[in-house]
Amino acid sequence: MNETALRLGSPNPALGASCSPAIPDGIGAVIFDFDGTLADTTANQEESLRAALQPYGLGLDTDWYRRHFGLSIHDLLAVLPGAQQLPHDEIISRSRAHLLAHMHTIAPIACSVALVHMAREAGLPCAVASGASRILVHPGLEALGLAHQFEAVVTREDVARGKPAPDLFLEAARRIGVPPERCLAVEDAPDGIASALAAGTHVLRVVDGHLAPTGDRGEDIAGLPSGSGAPMPPGCALGRAAARREATQSGPASVPAPPTADSDR
Repeated sequence: MNETALRLGSPNPALGASCSPAIPDGIGAVIFDFDGTLADTTANQEESLRAALQPYGLGLDTDWYRRHFGLSIHDLLAVLPGAQQLPHDEIISRSRAHLLAHMHTIAPIACSVALVHMAREAGLPCAVASGASRILVHPGLEALGLAHQFEAVVTREDVARGKPAPDLFLEAARRIGVPPERCLAVEDAPDGIASALAAGTHVLRVVDGHLAPTGDRGEDIAGLPSGSGAPMPPGCALGRAAARREATQSGPASVPAPPTADSDR
């Protein structure tokens, strides 16, 4: 494939002008995260957790939540002031029920969805590698009208370790039959980018709803909260991160995943 921008015909001219990435030579598949990458779910998840905590008289500070958004709900509850002694399983169940009830309100991230269609038009298989539970990811894809765009959907239940371990991206690459080094991963959070780098994929980062390159060792994202980071270049561009597992063994990807058998959401 020539490294020429594959432009997606869109009824929104502004989207076409600001989101026209190029797919580099050698890329054989694209693997997407879900929360914060395909779907703008931050507000829904915050409100769902707030609603689940309300019966116990515990509030949720927005600034605190946005700083900790990259954590699984288990880890959020473990560090949330005042929540340590609460029934975590019950809160998680309430939060998920609220999320499912409001799934129809989630909004797509336009640049990422445009890239899905570009990749499919170019004949490239696409997959999802999400740290969230399948009971949330599959309905979310249906709500976005994307359920039939992916050859594989890998969720937290499908692997032994969550992000930042590489398991989710490795499993997605295995299921679609494309070596990780020929896959382009699309992610928004530092742990997700670390996971993709550890798997040996190329990495494209979602920043403020746009697509931006990231360094091949993730130096520009280490320690940053989800959705924030370095200044965004004009428009949307595909990164050419030459991510290799051996290049990241001493980097962010070497951080062990939380020892939980459940999902991130």
